[in-house]
Amino acid sequence: MNRREFLLNSTKTMFGTAALASFPLSIQKALAIDAKVESGTIQDVKHIVILTQENRSFDNYFGTLKGVRGFGDRFTIPMTEGRKVWEQYDAKKNKILPYHLDSRLGNAQRISGTPHSWSDGQAAWDNGRMSDWVAYKKPQSMGYYKKQEVEYQFALANAFTICDAYHCAMHAGTNPNRKFIWTGTNGPTGAGVASVVNEFDGIGPSNEGYEWTTYPERLQQAGVSWKIYQNMPDNFTDNPLAGFKQYRRANEQSGQPVSNDVLVCPAYDEKIDATQPLYKGIANTMPDGGFLGSFKADIAQGKLPQVSWLVAPATYSEHPGPSSPVQGAWYIQEVLNALTENPQVWSQTVLLVNFDENDGFFDHIPSPSAPSKDEKGVVQGKTTLSDQQVSYEYFNHPAVATAKSQPATDGRVYGPGVRVPMYVISPWSRGGWVNSQVFDHTSILQFLEKRFGVQEPNISPYRRAVCGDLTTAFNFKTPNLLPVAELDGKKTKAEADAIRVAQALLPQVPVPSQQQFPQQEMGIRPSRALPYILHTSAKVDVTQKTVKLMFSNTGKQAAVFHVYNRLDLTAIPRRYMVEAGKQLDDVWNATNGQYDLWVLGPNGFHRAFKGNLSQANQTQALPEIRVCVEECDANLYLKVRHDGNKSVKLTVKANAYLANKTWNIETEHSEKELVWDMSEFGGWYDFTVTLADDATFSRRFAGRIETQEDSISDPYMGYLES
Repeated sequence: MNRREFLLNSTKTMFGTAALASFPLSIQKALAIDAKVESGTIQDVKHIVILTQENRSFDNYFGTLKGVRGFGDRFTIPMTEGRKVWEQYDAKKNKILPYHLDSRLGNAQRISGTPHSWSDGQAAWDNGRMSDWVAYKKPQSMGYYKKQEVEYQFALANAFTICDAYHCAMHAGTNPNRKFIWTGTNGPTGAGVASVVNEFDGIGPSNEGYEWTTYPERLQQAGVSWKIYQNMPDNFTDNPLAGFKQYRRANEQSGQPVSNDVLVCPAYDEKIDATQPLYKGIANTMPDGGFLGSFKADIAQGKLPQVSWLVAPATYSEHPGPSSPVQGAWYIQEVLNALTENPQVWSQTVLLVNFDENDGFFDHIPSPSAPSKDEKGVVQGKTTLSDQQVSYEYFNHPAVATAKSQPATDGRVYGPGVRVPMYVISPWSRGGWVNSQVFDHTSILQFLEKRFGVQEPNISPYRRAVCGDLTTAFNFKTPNLLPVAELDGKKTKAEADAIRVAQALLPQVPVPSQQQFPQQEMGIRPSRALPYILHTSAKVDVTQKTVKLMFSNTGKQAAVFHVYNRLDLTAIPRRYMVEAGKQLDDVWNATNGQYDLWVLGPNGFHRAFKGNLSQANQTQALPEIRVCVEECDANLYLKVRHDGNKSVKLTVKANAYLANKTWNIETEHSEKELVWDMSEFGGWYDFTVTLADDATFSRRFAGRIETQEDSISDPYMGYLES
């Protein structure tokens, strides 16, 4: 057994013994129920339940959680003035660092919200520069929690699967993002229109609103059962179906219309479904205040639909201000309790819990958005899609005719947006895994497509290429190998509500007078296999004074390469979306002969290319360096080629894993190769190559080799600075 296998098995063993005894009852109960394995495929899933909570970024909740790409990330975007990405400017150019929302010092559970609409979202993201976040999102946007404030959320991540590369769909607010979860689009692919701010988010007249086809309609047509579980009027206007004319017509023709503008709405009557099947998409299906009574009854009576969307009441939505993490935790706990009350149901159910958007809370990972355009409309980057295919990603589409609140088109990129939490909770995803594949809200619909065969044509070509279908988060073949523990402990609704009330009486947690960089828990967790095999190499041209980067993707999923020019960080970073089996290249002019290009990709993929063409011209040392991998093993191949007039001597240094070890290569008119077996470290690697005759020359290569086998999270996460 190599070290990788030992570490992976150790995490499973540790999870399966004493550690389980500390989980809350609802989680332990879910862990104790095995999956019902019939085919060993996704077809064993009979029910999919989707709960979308409100307004949290990944770093806000999980920046300190061990084994995820949080505050210990070693490869972050470069910033002007040598800042780290955590040092964000406010409007007066004061640096604000992430700070602990400590519930002992203030109202951490009731922290007030921040601006979170199209204009401030675009300004804070700033096409990927993310330099002045606080100026547009307020100081509390840099606040984060530790385990003591989000204990149940940490327990979910440690018991099931947490996705640390899941993004909201847009750099925008609630309603536009939620449209992607229910319809796959904010309008461009559906009807050639666009919605970028909240509008038509409550029930209104059927002569106003949107008209494109939603996914529940496609399920209805295909004979797949579905239902929206919500309270009316207290759904916090979190159900975007309320803005669609077809659902508004169903409401008007139901004989029992509901509204967000009254105190009491009639309870849903199933008999109406025979004549108005869309009514169950906006009706008062949880008349008990949204506390899951009808959801529990449907489970008990064997009537749980194949697809269910849950909409929490405002106080339990986790939205900063109206709600709190502890109340959201209680609500998720009750959903899990309801599902596990019937072990037969839970053994065939997937529960997906995500967040619609980040509010204004900061997250350090650059979003895998389509390439931005500069002030002249020139695209900064490339994709392997056609211009028509990628056109759905830019705000050039008009509002619907009855809209009154949408801003003028500005050509900016819709998304995908900021990273948000996603828990994959099921008998097939137990074990405290991290999944680092890139997902967004369309991934939920892609998962439904995969299970039920009902396609959603509204998902744009870009999203379908870049964002996975969630299936890598599951082990459908052998899910029941995990040991379980005794059941113990839970938090009641009264306890959660009492914490909320007590926290509301405290002042807001201030930005500390003495700021410090946040610390992430050390340690690893099991990590799912990913579909990425990515390559980036550089070729310099001393005559033209240019540097060409070549991007290649020999994996199974498209990837976005982010390229930052560290000599001009005021420039828009370029993004390159390369589909599986394809490649792209692009050229940079070397400023005064110098170049310094910083490349980031999924799951810690990193390349850095630095040098001086004037120096290279003098020495005639022009080596080309490529890093290659094979899918069958964890070997890393470093290949050096030199076509100049003299031999070159290079030094390879291990920055981590094989720490501080060095190797020397000398080559002339031939290709030399070094090979390392990185299986001992779960396939993770980090090397720097330097040139003896040119101190300006540097190449850095870091990431994880994918072998089609599960692995571990980065063992050096948080130990070394980039």
